[in-house]
Amino acid sequence: MKKDILFPKVEGVSMAIVNEEVEGEMQWNVYVINEKPEEIYGVLVVCRGYGLIENEPRKTSQMRYFLDRIPANAFAKVEAIQPELFQLSNEYWLSFYEGALMFDKKFIFLAGSVHIDNFSSIPIIDKLGVLHS
Repeated sequence: MKKDILFPKVEGVSMAIVNEEVEGEMQWNVYVINEKPEEIYGVLVVCRGYGLIENEPRKTSQMRYFLDRIPANAFAKVEAIQPELFQLSNEYWLSFYEGALMFDKKFIFLAGSVHIDNFSSIPIIDKLGVLHS
């Protein structure tokens, strides 16, 4: 039954939101970062935003992204994100395979958390942003 199902803990994989220059313009991007010594594959990211804006409930469309493989010690861009959405909580549910095991983890960037006060140096990407591990 449920006690027989293995739920391995996700380690060495994180997500980040980074403000960077793209084709001469500043843009916010969401990344998956693989700090593991092995590649991960079959990477599926399901994202959505939800919360209150001016005391009105709001939610975004649910989006799904498939990233075939992310090599060891590498990163992959998931999506560009509009800064207006930082008023909402932004949820990213990440599923992937490493070897024969499937892993999944939910990353939630809480409303207002993508702010310069929370910036840090993002590993592997080597840019400033908000890291969630």
